[in-house]
Amino acid sequence: MRNKIVSAAEAAALVKDGDTVTTSGFVGIGVPDELLAAVETRFLETGHPRGLGLVFAAGQGDGKDRGLNRLGHEGLLKRVIGGHWGLIPKVAALAVAGKIEGWNLPQGCISQLYRDIAAGKPGMLSKVGLETFVDPRLGGGAINEGSTAAQVELMEIGGEEVLFYPAQRLSVALLRGTTADESGNITMEREALTIDNLAQAMAVKNSGGVVIVQVERVARARTLAAREVQIPGILVDAVVVSKPENHLQTYATAFSQAFTNRIRPPEGEIPPMQLDARKIIARRCAYELPVNGVVNLGIGMPEGVACVAAEEGLLDHLTLTAEPGVIGGQPASGLDFGAAVNTDAVIPQNNQFDFYDGGGLDMACLGLAQADAVGNVNVSRFGTRLAGAGGFINISQNARAVVFAGTFTAKGLQVGISDLGVEIQQEGAQRKFLPEVEQVTFSGARAARRGQKVLYVTERCVFELTTKGLKLIEVSPGIDVDRHVLALMDVAPIIDEVQVMDARIFAAREMDLRTDLLHLDLPDRIALDADRDRLFLNFEKMRVRSDEDVSRVGTLVAAACAPLGRRVDVLVNYDGFRIDETLELGWARMVEDLTQTYYRTVSRYSGSAFMRMKLGEVFPDARTHIFETAKQARAFLE
Repeated sequence: MRNKIVSAAEAAALVKDGDTVTTSGFVGIGVPDELLAAVETRFLETGHPRGLGLVFAAGQGDGKDRGLNRLGHEGLLKRVIGGHWGLIPKVAALAVAGKIEGWNLPQGCISQLYRDIAAGKPGMLSKVGLETFVDPRLGGGAINEGSTAAQVELMEIGGEEVLFYPAQRLSVALLRGTTADESGNITMEREALTIDNLAQAMAVKNSGGVVIVQVERVARARTLAAREVQIPGILVDAVVVSKPENHLQTYATAFSQAFTNRIRPPEGEIPPMQLDARKIIARRCAYELPVNGVVNLGIGMPEGVACVAAEEGLLDHLTLTAEPGVIGGQPASGLDFGAAVNTDAVIPQNNQFDFYDGGGLDMACLGLAQADAVGNVNVSRFGTRLAGAGGFINISQNARAVVFAGTFTAKGLQVGISDLGVEIQQEGAQRKFLPEVEQVTFSGARAARRGQKVLYVTERCVFELTTKGLKLIEVSPGIDVDRHVLALMDVAPIIDEVQVMDARIFAAREMDLRTDLLHLDLPDRIALDADRDRLFLNFEKMRVRSDEDVSRVGTLVAAACAPLGRRVDVLVNYDGFRIDETLELGWARMVEDLTQTYYRTVSRYSGSAFMRMKLGEVFPDARTHIFETAKQARAFLE
């Protein structure tokens, strides 16, 4: 086989006028900057190549000049389809101004589409994007009026609506690896991610196009370990050895062995967050983390949840993931986002989105830029500012539970945090809870109709999605609901009973959240007075999240009662108790089993009228009595 090593200029010359280019990368990871710089230089010097098409999945840039920003010149690009645009403002500006045709499609759908193009399929079917701005009924993802060609079609299959994403005609792939041999076999041992490199290479090769890969170094032909090869040489036409400055591991880190996941760094390598609005939002989001569950954390505000989980000792009790293929460990943040340390696995991005789209996520924590009265969320378009949806639509639409995280207002918000709670020192100039969002990136109506659990967490309050819209359920200490919340919402939320957020969220010390989520204190919540034949169950502020939680409560209560050998009177504190609706029937059955075996009379109490109503529905038995205060409940037993 011929030696495939060429210069960057020679590689750039392989890109012809009118080609459709696809590029690898996630933020600054795996971005072929040497190749992109060579294409840019050739265009500025010669005016060619011109009129290129560009297809990319994840955002590839630093928000300034690197990555796909190098292609942001009038005449160089003609037509762009991409997932996340916020990191490539130079290209985004061309699209918003109508100087190029542009579409914003879900990152996961583009990622998966590469495989279908490689397989010669006409396109891809998915429910991802329904009832969002990607839906042809709401714009079809077009960024400007000149983008009229349909890039997504609405269809009905088996009586259900689906979206069809047609295959794109790809002719050039600009990719990146670590080591190439002279035959073009590519390994990626120093890369933080593998992303979609293999699928993109196959898609372009099977379309009759040219595959170009930049690397750090070259090895003799056929000397690379076969199991390390990520892109086989049969798919590669040219290899370019990059200058070090154009081959950083991420845009924030030149190289970290920890990001290759070939070593495990010492604990504490990622420092804890300072106590500010971002941290208290991340802390409140962390209360929703599912023990033994799988979680996705989005870019921006949600990144802090990983830091909080690490601080609270929770990383061993859940699996954090990120959409480019990271499974387990602790995701990094900022311009390192996409990388992670101490992972269990790093898989291709398209496979990760298969898992996400199929319902594999127990919870997702995503950013919150705008929300409206019916629960719609916008993170993708704000006037002339084009951020793009990225993987947001894939993730938010298919996770079992979603927590949106963001400050209550924007632009200039200043808050003080203390043990007393939140002090609004300067209000943000821009409202985020609006009558209608500018663009629907997440459909509240669809989520409510499907019974998806959705929370909206800010530094001062928490909302819950209901079939009737947003409901205010929690407020931070120090916050005046009328002045700091309702006065800044154009449409008032539903208000019933509003709880005060846990005071531990605002304290400088660790919250000991591990005890709460793992129910390490459950034995301490069960107390038997054998002399009086009385059982005390303290479920105050307890959260029941799983069938395992229900079973453990039943087992521990039975273990306390069985040795006594006679029935007991029971006093139960349900103040601040929370249980997922899907578990209510199982909880009722567990309590009924205990009642039939061990209980004589049961007296329950809660200061919440809503909770007393729910208890009445779950426990309609005549022997059950539900009171407002502990004093009333005790008096009944006496």
